Amino acid sequence: MKLRLLTILSFLVMTFITQAQVNSVAIIGSGTPGGWDTETPMVLVDDSLQLYGVTINLTANEVKFRANGSWDINWGDTGFPIGTGVQGGPNIPIAVAGEYNVLFSALTGVYYFVYESPIGILGDATPTGWDEDINLFPSATDTNAYFITLPLVQGKAKFRQDDAWTINWGAADFPSGIGTQGGADIPIPNAGKYEITFNKATGAYKFTELVDFRSIGIIGSATPKGWDQETALTKDGGNADLWKGIINLKEGEFKFRADSAWALNWGGGTFPSDTATVNGDNIKVSADQAGDYLYSFNTKTLIYSFLKIGNYKAVSIIGNATPGGWDKDSDLTQDPSDKSIWRGRLDLVQGECKFRADNDWAVNWGGDGFPAGVATQDGPNIQIPADGDYKITFNSTTGDYNFESVVEFDKISLVGKSGPFGEWPGSDDSKDAYLVKDPADANHWTLASVVLTDFAAATDGGVKFRAEAAWAVNWGAKDFPSGVGVANGPNIEPKAGTYKIDFRSDTGEYAFGDPTSTYNLLSDDAIKIFPNPAKDIINIEINTEAISGQLDITLFNAQGQIVRQQSSNVNGIARINVSDLISGNYTMRLTNAKNIISKNIVIIK
Repeated sequence: MKLRLLTILSFLVMTFITQAQVNSVAIIGSGTPGGWDTETPMVLVDDSLQLYGVTINLTANEVKFRANGSWDINWGDTGFPIGTGVQGGPNIPIAVAGEYNVLFSALTGVYYFVYESPIGILGDATPTGWDEDINLFPSATDTNAYFITLPLVQGKAKFRQDDAWTINWGAADFPSGIGTQGGADIPIPNAGKYEITFNKATGAYKFTELVDFRSIGIIGSATPKGWDQETALTKDGGNADLWKGIINLKEGEFKFRADSAWALNWGGGTFPSDTATVNGDNIKVSADQAGDYLYSFNTKTLIYSFLKIGNYKAVSIIGNATPGGWDKDSDLTQDPSDKSIWRGRLDLVQGECKFRADNDWAVNWGGDGFPAGVATQDGPNIQIPADGDYKITFNSTTGDYNFESVVEFDKISLVGKSGPFGEWPGSDDSKDAYLVKDPADANHWTLASVVLTDFAAATDGGVKFRAEAAWAVNWGAKDFPSGVGVANGPNIEPKAGTYKIDFRSDTGEYAFGDPTSTYNLLSDDAIKIFPNPAKDIINIEINTEAISGQLDITLFNAQGQIVRQQSSNVNGIARINVSDLISGNYTMRLTNAKNIISKNIVIIK
């Protein structure tokens, strides 16, 4: 293996230096033989760089590196075959299935997936200089075509075959040209990240720069700040070329521009959706088009799209599944922080329903999914399969909806050998420590002070929550002091101490906190997560000092893997981008110096 390559690659930005003790490193993911369940250990080959290596057969899926056999320390990035992994970063995409020599430095986060193929690129513009080829990947559809994505610096490069100069290609043209045998070095005028293609039959090559802008903004007389100040967009977490935002537009004109300067700007096309051009004309917004918009701009394809957010006085649900039948709307409540989000709680019966705006059929939405889906204008009736109490969430801009079944209980208790009674309950309820139901929220339960002992697996230790002093409905999870209990889950593993308990019977969320505190961390008012279900951005609104300030936000998938991690200094609302994550159930853990809180999250696409 090319063990010296990570030293050569040291020019890459070293964005992660772990402060934790790393005893071992492994590779794991859907692209590995063990999938996401079983990691493949790597071998320490250079202690000074904490450099690990492994030879492994990978499939065209995703992988990550992790330390010490757990997800507490893990690295990922979008670059391939070379990149710099960051803690909790995205999954690394594997471009082509095959055997790889994989190198990873736990000191710098730099990694390199070495793939053997007959065609390579080298030169002082490449990460390995003139000393060593970086092999290209073969095309799946053309045996003469090869490709790779690489960071390059200003310099020169050539293509060659079999890691030797006997057959090599070059030309004086850039960014595209026809390489000839023994031709000139290809000039690389600017440093950057490039998508490189090469055809060994024709010699044709092309370098396409993948520009990574610091910022993208929208500016103009149609925008809130006019031509004097731009409104910034947010980069999509799963697509570095896609930028998004919400904006109020008025009659006027606007353009997109990069890095808060006019050196690179885009305009042209017809509002609300079209393809812009570099230095194109101002994009015009007419008086009747003014309003609030959810919008996106792709800096690679130059496609922009503006989706109008309806300024509705009311959004309701109607149908024979609702209390008012098809004759009377049941109005939902608009979220004060996001005018697209509408919520309600209703007793529904088996039947059908739809959403509609302003109690009129002119604007209505329906869909064929349950309990969640994406409704469309004049779509089919939503089928409600069973009677029940439901929490309803609807996004009138994107059409995303969710029906969450709610069950109310008369009694919730904490039980277990690590609990206040020191043993599990028998046939009666004398060993149940009962929580108190919140009079304003029937699913929120608290207990002011409870004494717990340390968990001991050997003696069947731990605690659980259960309903109605019976085991038919119970919740558990290993996590402590907070977590999301699941039905018939494992025992919660506490540490000895006196705690105040917060528990939600609708989501299974629990928190064991400071017994002297006066706040209820799991009340609906303390921490608001919206939209939930989410598609792109999750907003976290903090309304209690108990979880404010510097906040670590960690998102776990259903397998307990860390899929997103960020730190924010929260003053009101924090945001986390989930646009690159697949549909499913997730757990969000919020941690500050005082408390740890876990929340249920649903992502739908």
